[in-house]
Amino acid sequence: MNYVERAVHFSCAGDALLGICALPEQARDIGVIVVVGGPQYRIGSHRQFTLLSRALAASGYPCLRFDYRGMGDSTGDQRSFEEIDEDIAAAIDTFMAQLPALKQVVLWGLCDAASAILMYCHATQDQRVAGLVLLNPWVRSENTLARTQIKHYYGERLISADFWLKLFKGQLEVGKALRGLQNNVQLAKSGEEVPPQGDSSFRQIMPQALRKFNGKVLLILSGRDYTAKEFLDCATTDPNWSGITEKSTIQRCEIALADHTFSSALWRQQVEQKMLTW
Repeated sequence: MNYVERAVHFSCAGDALLGICALPEQARDIGVIVVVGGPQYRIGSHRQFTLLSRALAASGYPCLRFDYRGMGDSTGDQRSFEEIDEDIAAAIDTFMAQLPALKQVVLWGLCDAASAILMYCHATQDQRVAGLVLLNPWVRSENTLARTQIKHYYGERLISADFWLKLFKGQLEVGKALRGLQNNVQLAKSGEEVPPQGDSSFRQIMPQALRKFNGKVLLILSGRDYTAKEFLDCATTDPNWSGITEKSTIQRCEIALADHTFSSALWRQQVEQKMLTW
């Protein structure tokens, strides 16, 4: 299907934001907004956001990708993913104003953009959001990172021929590596601190948001990404996440050999196809 791309300018709390709309000739009544993780802008690593929006538009789904405040060509102070609720709301307002026939939107985000989307849903309960596509969500803490490295990184290193070759050649700083392992073990054993009453950290908000969200969710995980492994470990061991990823409204899939940003053309196409099928 033919489509056109159009730049859109809109405001958010006094700052000027820039986005690109990909608009099909015959648009469906549901569209996709790509929320960008930071530090990043609307094109994405390996042009993923550009290529994704064009693939969606070619299949009839209008798509908006935009720079939130302080990033890319948008004005304002740089901010973290925990501070862009207003930017997402402004993007939805603008997108639906551009396409009056649009009824609902799907929010798409990779890494901390996926986390930002869940924080937005928790804060706003925006009924215009019908679905979420979350790729390798960010749940990082010192404890979760240490547990993930112990469970996955060190085991993979021990079966790596490159590791043993460097060891026999004396090219490894063994003492430094052992100190790193010891530090990770201590962090992993310490466990997560009990959050105070009313704690609002993103790690506490994300499972609450998913539990409350009534729309459909597509969770895409990379098989060779430690952020994805950290998320899975957290989702299976943290009581706050208990049972959430098994909800009937959540579809989970894995791209087995993919890295964090789906850097090859094949992996990007697999993401596009899984999303279109969903």
